Amino acid sequence: MDLPSNRCQRSSSMNEGPNRQKPKLPPRRLSLLQRGSPKRFRLHTQRKVLDEYGKVRKWTYRKIDASKPNKIILLVGETGVGKTTIINTMVNYLLNVKFEDEIWYEITEEAARDQSESQTSEITVYEVFPVKNPISLTIIDTPGYGDTRGLDKDLEVAENLATLFQSKDGVREVDAVCFVTQASKNRLSDRQHYIISSILSLFGNDIVNNIVFLITHSDGMAPKNVIGAINKAKIPCRRDKSGQPVYFLFNNRQAEAQNNESRYRCSQKGAWENSMEETKQFFQSLDEKKKRSLELTSNVLIERIQLEALICNLQLRVEEKESKKSEKIQIQEAMKQNKEKIDSSTNFSIRVKKTIKVKVAIESASWKRTRKMLSKV
Repeated sequence: MDLPSNRCQRSSSMNEGPNRQKPKLPPRRLSLLQRGSPKRFRLHTQRKVLDEYGKVRKWTYRKIDASKPNKIILLVGETGVGKTTIINTMVNYLLNVKFEDEIWYEITEEAARDQSESQTSEITVYEVFPVKNPISLTIIDTPGYGDTRGLDKDLEVAENLATLFQSKDGVREVDAVCFVTQASKNRLSDRQHYIISSILSLFGNDIVNNIVFLITHSDGMAPKNVIGAINKAKIPCRRDKSGQPVYFLFNNRQAEAQNNESRYRCSQKGAWENSMEETKQFFQSLDEKKKRSLELTSNVLIERIQLEALICNLQLRVEEKESKKSEKIQIQEAMKQNKEKIDSSTNFSIRVKKTIKVKVAIESASWKRTRKMLSKV
């Protein structure tokens, strides 16, 4: 079946023009990851660690330019949902990359890790300052939030966010909180509900109009399943004039090898341009809403850490009291069993289980921070 002649026409974009040149970057800023079509390159970034445990990192591409409006977004979602591809899609959009260029830039390094290694509590901030784009971008990536390792790791993620919001080189405000989910979802999992509830508890109701959905693995059609699930769950978020959640669609196949057969190439081109157009619409939507200060969020996180430290302290005291109580009961029981020896003033010995404190090395950064807070409670 013949394809319509206009199916592969390029859509307009604020990055395009009749004399648009293929993006060129200095070789020293790139590392070749894979040859082929597209060629995959990793962008060289200036890297800085913002905390003493190496859990909060900032990677900056090109020289900081304070004269440009900086858009700041926070990405949250389950492990493996496609956040990494979204990050790189936004970077390629800002660098004015087109399908015909047959190149793909990556600022992340998650592709080199397996699924278990990607379940990390590290917070990574990506800063991009493109030369020929009117805006700069800051992306806060929270990989593994709400994953299978339990509440302890989620608490560590929250503590890392607190560190980021308080650091002198950290983040003080945010334009959007983006929940990333897949288009195929027809219901929100308990884990997704948990992630959303956790974020809302950190940011409060003031952040609701800054919450949007980034829907991955999209075929370009209306994501009825996942939007229906969001509505059914009554998730607080920004909504359009018709009352529907605000969302943006991403194909997540931009880095795949391009096929030279016309029908496949046409589909790949369309998927690429749809994702780039959605990226454009997403950035434009950020102009419509004011940034939200993270001062209150930072205070909430500090109070949560202090509360956990207080609970931890109380638990230690209760355990110590219970241990002493157990020792006393054991002694009383031994005295009963040896009453005759006591009455006859015969020497005897008894065994009592006793709990003692032993100093051990602590590997968990979260536990170190919690223990550090004990002296302040």
